[in-house]
Amino acid sequence: MNEQGLSEKEIFSYLEDVKSEDTDYYRVLSSMCTQPHRIAVEAHRLFIEANLGDLGLFAGAYRLEKEVIQMLGELLHFQYVEIPSGESCKSSVCGYLTTGGTESNIQAIRSMKNLVTEGGKRAGDVLNIVVPESAHFSFDKVANMMGIEVKRALLDSEFRVDIESVESLIDANTIGLVGIAGNTEFGQVDPIEELSKLALENELFLHVDAAFGGFVIPFLEKPYFFDFKVPGVTSIAIDPHKMGLSTIPSGALLFKSPFFMDSLKVNTPYLTTKSQFTLTGTRSGASAAATYAVMKYLGREGYRRNVQYCMQLTAKLVKEARELGFEPLIEPVMNVVALRVPNPDLVREQLLTKFSWNVSITRSPRSLRLVLMPHNTAHDIEEFLQDLRKITAEL
Repeated sequence: MNEQGLSEKEIFSYLEDVKSEDTDYYRVLSSMCTQPHRIAVEAHRLFIEANLGDLGLFAGAYRLEKEVIQMLGELLHFQYVEIPSGESCKSSVCGYLTTGGTESNIQAIRSMKNLVTEGGKRAGDVLNIVVPESAHFSFDKVANMMGIEVKRALLDSEFRVDIESVESLIDANTIGLVGIAGNTEFGQVDPIEELSKLALENELFLHVDAAFGGFVIPFLEKPYFFDFKVPGVTSIAIDPHKMGLSTIPSGALLFKSPFFMDSLKVNTPYLTTKSQFTLTGTRSGASAAATYAVMKYLGREGYRRNVQYCMQLTAKLVKEARELGFEPLIEPVMNVVALRVPNPDLVREQLLTKFSWNVSITRSPRSLRLVLMPHNTAHDIEEFLQDLRKITAEL
């Protein structure tokens, strides 16, 4: 740190130079995040100092968080949850705003582990969860942080988790199952209803990672059952900072029952509240305001238009890619395309170095992974495919 402070002009001149090193979203076909909506940005600025880690000091921001959780609960059909007698979560959805899918997934599994071990069950055993091979790498962090074994079930030919494989991995130390609603590589939705049956039959928890799909699936023409309408689902991760168009960081974790939340509580004697159930202490109230604002501004109709736009781009990409001889691995379920190309790793490298396109690669099989987001345009798709054709013609 320098002894004397710099002028605003010097600081912001430097910041502008540094920002120029960041990639503009219009050349990005790999990210599940996008430019936040201007309404979200304005609301974020208004609550920039709010800390949801100390709720008593920021009652307004906390009110917005609760309203966001309520709206998300309605979106994910929390009204279908059957609340046992004596519990009081019916009118107020159980959950909180997180930094994103990784934190939500960690906390969901942490609640499973706590509920199992608090009752003295399986104490000292190496507990495990069963996830699809397509599960996000955040579950590797779960394994490392909690000492839980993460068993990976095989996928079927459509890149959904194979139910027989899941069933074969369940044993006496299994505490929960995970299903993905919009997996990162293929945008596929696991058979959550079948996972629910397995979970109920084996008295297991079932977490649904809908970090990406949560703001997509409810607005698709084809219905998918993945949320609290499915009786075995106990928790859901959903990220407003992806297709929800909120600011980063804006994630959310919703639980079926308050006893999941209670399992995460720690005492916080020096704060304005006696306990806290979040993973991080300090939390952004600005993100709560941003998410509240954009959800209220767009409404279901606005999000439906947003998803329709992205799906139109997806259909255009697939149609015109086919005309060039490139087939998708599967028919896209949502705005994620896995495209078969020769030597995908080399193609990816050359798309970046020659034309500044940012794409990614699926692990197995290797293919170009493309995500069509609100920042993309039809012209982007046409230009990208022209560049892809040039590169593959030289291979």
